[in-house]
Amino acid sequence: GVSGVLELPADRPRATVEGFNGAARSFAFSPALSEALYQLSREQRVTLFMTLLAVYQTLLYRYSGQADICVGTPVAGRNRTELEELIGFFVNTLVLRTSLSGNPSFRDLLDRTRTTALNAFANQDVPFQQIVEALQPNRALNVNPLVQVMFTLQHRAAQSRTMSGLALDVLESEGRTAKFDLLLGVTEEEDHIAGSLEYNTDLFEGVRIDRMLKHLEILVTGIAENPDQRIGYLPLLTQDE
Repeated sequence: GVSGVLELPADRPRATVEGFNGAARSFAFSPALSEALYQLSREQRVTLFMTLLAVYQTLLYRYSGQADICVGTPVAGRNRTELEELIGFFVNTLVLRTSLSGNPSFRDLLDRTRTTALNAFANQDVPFQQIVEALQPNRALNVNPLVQVMFTLQHRAAQSRTMSGLALDVLESEGRTAKFDLLLGVTEEEDHIAGSLEYNTDLFEGVRIDRMLKHLEILVTGIAENPDQRIGYLPLLTQDE
C-alpha cells in the first residue's frame, strides 16, 4: 500500500484512481449506553468528542492492526468574531494523529487522545494543504493524503436556528458520494447518541459496514463496563462470530 495509508479490510481492491461513490448506514446507542459515555468523559475530564475519537481510533486499530492512527476532522475556520458574518468557505481539515502502541488501557488512550486533540485544535488555522506540502507524503491518485478516515460530532440543537421570524432546519440529504474511505458522523440527540457511517462503496459492501457498526456498539459497551481494559483485549465480536 501507499506509505502511511490506513489499510482496512475491504471487499474490493483500491482502484488506481479514487472513486467517490458512497453510501451511509445509521446507528443509535441506547440512552443508558450514551449516558455511560458521558459519565466516563466527566470522570476523565475529557470532552465527548475526545472519548468518541478514542473509541473510533480503537476500532480502526483493531481492524487494521496499525498502531499509528490518523483521523481527520473538519473545523469551521471562524474562531474570531469578525469572521462569523463573512460569506465564504473557511472550513479546514485537522489531522488528529495518535499512537496506540503498547496496547494501552482505554483510560490511558483517553489521555493520549486529549493531548492529540488539544495540540491539533491549537494549530487549527494552519491550512491542510500547507501540512501536506510540508510533509510531502507519497502521493497517489487512489487515496487521500495523510487521512483516509474522518470523524465529526455535532449537537442536534445546533442544527436548528431561528432568523427574522423564519425557522431554519437541516434536512438530511441522501448522499451518494464519499470523499473518504470512512466518515463517522455522530450527533448528540436529546437523550442518546446517534449517527451514521459514510463509506466508499468502491471499497466496502453495506454488509461489512453494518457489521462494523455492530462491532462499534460492542466495543463501546465493553469500554463502558471496563475502561481499564487494554484496547487490544476489549470485546469486539458478536456472540455468533
